[in-house]
Amino acid sequence: MARWVLHIDMDAFFASCEQLTRPTLKGRPVLVAGVSGRGVVAGASYEARAFGARSAMPTQRAARLIGPRGVIVAPRKAVYAVASKRVFEVVARHVDVVEQLSIDEAFLEPHELVDATATEVTAWSNNLRAAIAEETGLPSSIGAGSGKQYAKIGSGLAKPDGVFVIPRDEQVGILHPLPVGELWGVGPVTKAKLSAAGIETIGDLAGLSEREVDIALGGAVGRQLWRLARGVDDRVVAPRAEAKQISSEHTYPQDLVTPGDVDAALRRAAEESHRRLVKNGRGARTVSVKLRMADFRVESRATTLPYATDDAETLLATAFKLIRYPSQVGPIRLVGVSFSGLEETLQDVLFPELDQQVSKPGAALGDYEAGVSDHTETSDVSVIRPPLAQGWRATEDVFHPSHGHGWVQGTGHGRVTVRFETRATGPGRSVNLRADDPELKRADPVDSLAWNDWVAR
Repeated sequence: MARWVLHIDMDAFFASCEQLTRPTLKGRPVLVAGVSGRGVVAGASYEARAFGARSAMPTQRAARLIGPRGVIVAPRKAVYAVASKRVFEVVARHVDVVEQLSIDEAFLEPHELVDATATEVTAWSNNLRAAIAEETGLPSSIGAGSGKQYAKIGSGLAKPDGVFVIPRDEQVGILHPLPVGELWGVGPVTKAKLSAAGIETIGDLAGLSEREVDIALGGAVGRQLWRLARGVDDRVVAPRAEAKQISSEHTYPQDLVTPGDVDAALRRAAEESHRRLVKNGRGARTVSVKLRMADFRVESRATTLPYATDDAETLLATAFKLIRYPSQVGPIRLVGVSFSGLEETLQDVLFPELDQQVSKPGAALGDYEAGVSDHTETSDVSVIRPPLAQGWRATEDVFHPSHGHGWVQGTGHGRVTVRFETRATGPGRSVNLRADDPELKRADPVDSLAWNDWVAR
């Protein structure tokens, strides 16, 4: 019997949640981003993407691209987590086999679609998308094919807000002209190896012999990619066990022998692990640093914070307190950073800068980017909290008994401008208040979803 695997991906999820709960942002270029000097974009609406803005781009550059009509919103992870939970509650009512990959995407394998036609798969997918949109107000895209690879590619082709089904008799014709980087598991290092061998498309990879693949990539991973390129994808769809640890480590072709090289490698591993931590939706209490020396000795050091956090600077500073250098342990060939003690409940710290103090690492002196990553991840970027300004933080959620729930648009000269609106109100009005108005209070961001009955359940 012929299986159908589906991949559902929520469209521009972070930005869509902001436009849903802050209706005046609908139709406008929206960046969900850190606003500090080193802030980066965590999510961009399709209106912002039209100007060239994208995830992982420095906030300052993206802001210049979208221009004065654009809006930069500080990330509200609590809102995205609740919205995700409701989305996948709807999904679970329609299909019993769900493999959730992250806060906004999953593989599905509905039993009722076994041996279905492409037309029937399209209709089923559109019904699911309609149910999600009706209950949550959020758009989604679905791709479908004979395996995970085709489903994932299909959802990319379906965006935004659509369905793309790849029938079995068309899958090779659709797959082979695509860049080889579109293939599942091809990260920057593997892509560079393939490019050096003259392999630019998935079809180029599929056309190699098994021996040529072993020479170009080597090992079981290379053969798995080759099979995927040839249309063989029998990987099962199954619920994922919750990760107990999130880690990233890189092995380097040349030993690291200077403090600058080690610092750069530590940053690289910590930033990659942090991207995966943010994508996972939890915070970590324990930070571990792993080193493998040139003589293959392995050293691991760990420390535990008194609270769980997903703050990038705190986790990086903690890792730097654990690192050791070649002058202490000899030449280093592998550097890894892992986060464990994962918790969904995060704690804001009164003085986070105390845990963020670390001597600045020096510049890298070697070609550390040539390392081989043990993880390939798409970019879900670090979230950096914006600084407080005159007591109120731009875009934070507030409540006033006379006006309801709203969000701060700006502050200065003893005044604060608040847009009072939620998902349920439609576009709201802007009110200028005294910054010290005793009735203006900080509010739970989740209240902007106006899902009080569902949240209570």
